[in-house]
Amino acid sequence: MTIESPGEFWKDYELLDSGNFEKLERFGKYIMSRPEPKALWNKSLPESEWDRLIHTRFKTGAGFGKAGKEDSGTWERRKRMEDQWFIRYSSPQKGLDLSLRLGLTSFKHVGVFPEQSANWEFIYRETKKLVDKAKAEGLPKPKVLNLFAYTGAASLAAKAAGADVTHLDSVRQVVTWARENMEASHLDNVRWIVEDALKFARREAKRGNTYQGIILDPPAYGHGTNGEKWKLDECLNEMLTCVSAILAPQDSFMVLNLYSNGYSAVLGETIVKQNFCLDTPYKQIDCGELVLRDRFEKNLPLSVFVRLVR
Repeated sequence: MTIESPGEFWKDYELLDSGNFEKLERFGKYIMSRPEPKALWNKSLPESEWDRLIHTRFKTGAGFGKAGKEDSGTWERRKRMEDQWFIRYSSPQKGLDLSLRLGLTSFKHVGVFPEQSANWEFIYRETKKLVDKAKAEGLPKPKVLNLFAYTGAASLAAKAAGADVTHLDSVRQVVTWARENMEASHLDNVRWIVEDALKFARREAKRGNTYQGIILDPPAYGHGTNGEKWKLDECLNEMLTCVSAILAPQDSFMVLNLYSNGYSAVLGETIVKQNFCLDTPYKQIDCGELVLRDRFEKNLPLSVFVRLVR
C-alpha cells in the first residue's frame, strides 16, 4: 500500500495547515478555510493567523459529515476575491498542462479535488503508453471512459495523452464546467454524456463495447439524471461487475477512487480483485491512500485508490 500526495511542482495549490476539523488551503492567489471531518488534530497555526490569511471561510449547517453526507452552507468572505478564477496544473510529464476553473459552490467544493492529481499522473502515463503502442501498430486511438467525472481533470489528463475520451456525469452543470476546463486547457473532442453512470455501464456491457481505460470516482451518495438513487455500499459491486465487462482484457487500465469514510485501501483492492482479476491476467494492481500534506508535515487522508493495469 502506498501513500501519495500532490507534487511540490504544483505551484497553484498548497495545504497550509489543518486541524480542529478544518483545512487551510491556497488555490492560486486565494486562501480559504473549509470544513474537514478527518482533521482530528490541533491546528499548527494560531486561529488569529488563519483569520489574517483567509479570503473566505465556508460555514456549514448542523450535521456536516454524518454518514458521509454534506450539508449546504455559505461562504463568508473576508477579503475581495473573484467569484470564478483559474489555476494551472503543469506536470513534470511533458504534455500534461491543465487550466482549471474554480468557483465557490454551496457544498464547499471549488471544482477540483487536489489530492486527485496523483491519479491524473497515473492516467496520463498509462494512457500515453497505450497511445504510443497503438500508433506503432497502426491501431485506433485507445478509448478512455471517465464515470462520475465531475469537472473533468482526469478526463483531460487522458485527452492530453492522446486518447479518445468519454466523460460522463449525471449533473449537466458540472459537465458544462468540464467543457470550460477543456477549452481553457486548449484541448478538444471530448465526448460529453449526461447520464446515470450505472445505467450507462450496464448498457455498454450489453452492447459489448470496451474501453482501454476506465476511471471511477463514485460519491458515497448521489442521484442520476432521472432520480436514480446511488448509494455506494449498495451499488459499488454491481458497478464494478459492469465495468469489468467493458474493460479491455489486455493493454488496459482501471482507476477506482473511494471517498467513503468507512472504506479502506484493502477493501478496495479486494473488491477490484474479485471483479477484475479472477479470470483475466493482469500486470499490476496497486492500492493506497491519497493525502494532502500541510506545511507542518501533517498528512490529511482524503481517499483510497486502486489502480489496475492489464
